[in-house]
Amino acid sequence: MPYPFQITSLEEYQLRYKQSVENPEKFWSEVAESFLWKKKWDKVLEWNFTEPKVEWFKGAKLNITENCIDRHLAEKGDLPAIIWEPNNPEERTRVVTYNRLHKRVCQVAQMLKNNGVKKGDRVCIYMGMVPELAYAVLGCARIGAIHSVIFGGFSAQSIADRLEDAKAEYIITCDGAYRGEKVIPLKDVIDDALVGNKTVKRVIVFTRTRTPVSMIKGRDIWWEDEMLYAEEQVEKNGVVKFDAEEMDAEDPLFILYTSGSTGKPKGVVHSCAGYMIFTAYSFVNVFQYQFPQVHFCTADIGWITGHSYIVYGPLAAGATSLMFEGIPTWPDAGRFWNIVDKYKVNILYTAPTAIRSLMGFGEAPLKDKDLSSLQILGTVGEPINEEAWHWYDENIGKKKSPIVDTWWQTETAGILISNLAGVTPSKPSWATLPLPGVQPLLVDESGQEVTEPDEEGLYKGNLCIKFPWPSIIRTTYGDHERCRTNYFATYPGLYFTGDGVLKDKDGNYRITGRVDDVLNVSGHRIGTAEVENAINMHSGVVESAVVGYPHDIKGQGIYAYVIYTGTHDAELTKRDITMTVSRIIGPIAKPDKIQFVSGLPKTRSGKIMRRILRKIAEGETKNIGDTTSLLDPNIVEEIKNGKV
Repeated sequence: MPYPFQITSLEEYQLRYKQSVENPEKFWSEVAESFLWKKKWDKVLEWNFTEPKVEWFKGAKLNITENCIDRHLAEKGDLPAIIWEPNNPEERTRVVTYNRLHKRVCQVAQMLKNNGVKKGDRVCIYMGMVPELAYAVLGCARIGAIHSVIFGGFSAQSIADRLEDAKAEYIITCDGAYRGEKVIPLKDVIDDALVGNKTVKRVIVFTRTRTPVSMIKGRDIWWEDEMLYAEEQVEKNGVVKFDAEEMDAEDPLFILYTSGSTGKPKGVVHSCAGYMIFTAYSFVNVFQYQFPQVHFCTADIGWITGHSYIVYGPLAAGATSLMFEGIPTWPDAGRFWNIVDKYKVNILYTAPTAIRSLMGFGEAPLKDKDLSSLQILGTVGEPINEEAWHWYDENIGKKKSPIVDTWWQTETAGILISNLAGVTPSKPSWATLPLPGVQPLLVDESGQEVTEPDEEGLYKGNLCIKFPWPSIIRTTYGDHERCRTNYFATYPGLYFTGDGVLKDKDGNYRITGRVDDVLNVSGHRIGTAEVENAINMHSGVVESAVVGYPHDIKGQGIYAYVIYTGTHDAELTKRDITMTVSRIIGPIAKPDKIQFVSGLPKTRSGKIMRRILRKIAEGETKNIGDTTSLLDPNIVEEIKNGKV
């Protein structure tokens, strides 16, 4: 049975899109009727992009966990909500039914309450990909605490910065996490992050790897002990009960930190009602989900993809979501395909980086793997190149599974542009059409709408959106002015995505990449300023400039130009700089190439001409444009000659 708001034909898509643009409030209020409310809204939408201020379903009361869990219990209580595949394929898997999920989330909510967590408090979650991470996220939402999940690859300094920004008083972590052959000592990293911290009151530690950890009396407590006590409180005579906190539609649900064009990470805030409605709506429509299909999103919950399409979107739709602890190449490059075969996965949603990496192993890892259960494939995080698209289509989908190429951002919270699987046409390496309710606009550098195509018949410009959708960013935590300047000030009256885009005559969109100082590495955004700040902290480094360059696997690699005054061995120094970046941000931000230079191409006003550095990093040494405005044009020749 289709969902009430599920689009099942191209004609219906065209009709719904038209309705969503002509009367957005009526359109979204009809979608919202499919959800569980403690109190309905007084007004569907109030907004302006000047302040900015966006409020959806004003006056409504709800709790997102009742929509993700409680309302499914009568029909799906004994059916799987989450299937967990551990890092080690020899370890026992876990199937979490909706009843079990309900019990565990109620226990976590009670555990948090027992430790003083209240509605509006910020809880930092730094865990491996275990079911307890999903319980922690939903447990926070159940009591109205604001969760802030931090990816397990971030460094102690990165965590410290986020804890400080969010003024978090509570942390949930693990002793360690498995990632392929590695054991990541998460609690040790948290301990380092807490040196000098004065706000954190409690650290709750879940046992996963049995890594020895330091436990500070009065601050650190064990998850298992606390959950046992909470179980006695929430379960009486076999009945589990913990009343969900009544939340306002616009109450914050979570903070998720993302890199920007300045060095300081920004905490993107999403609210309860709009986020719930848009993630469920986009999940059902883009993937054409039908219960009991098994949906396997390979992301980490530390990123927005995991929030929206492992936890909230699928569970709000009453789906079965598969969660994987490990990596695609361990113990061998057939791991994803083993998982698809083992669980008869129907929907596979992964990153182009993973696809390109697995392509490199050839077809041998696919041998004897039954992929016939796959019905829909998806990609996320960055534009997928045509070669990878066709490999995915032919070798994984066997040319019978539609590929949805989804474009969206942490700030949008859900998929904005994508074909709907098997319903609207796909076009290799194009995200294609906007979802109903999403109104894109192409503008030139001056903010004027692009109305004339180029000689190839394509419209080219910067991608903006001119009308709010329910899950649009509400603010950046503690700094609303930063939200305004980052997203709404460049082109007044519009939300600016920071991406360049092409549009064809049929209205299909192709994302061409960032147009600001943000890199997209393996589908994850990393600010150049953040990496430069980390490199500059290495002793001996005077100054640095970071740009992106094409990378066969990651899509974009990080190329660093460094002015260095030390006398140490160059290769050793490069490794030292790389280690510095890992310590300050995390391994994900390590430069792929480092070139030592005596100076950087700067204008007379001191601005670094990144355009020139980008072209050199890309291998373009002839047509690098006008250099006459540079303070020292000769530096360009030196940099070209020293390219690594």
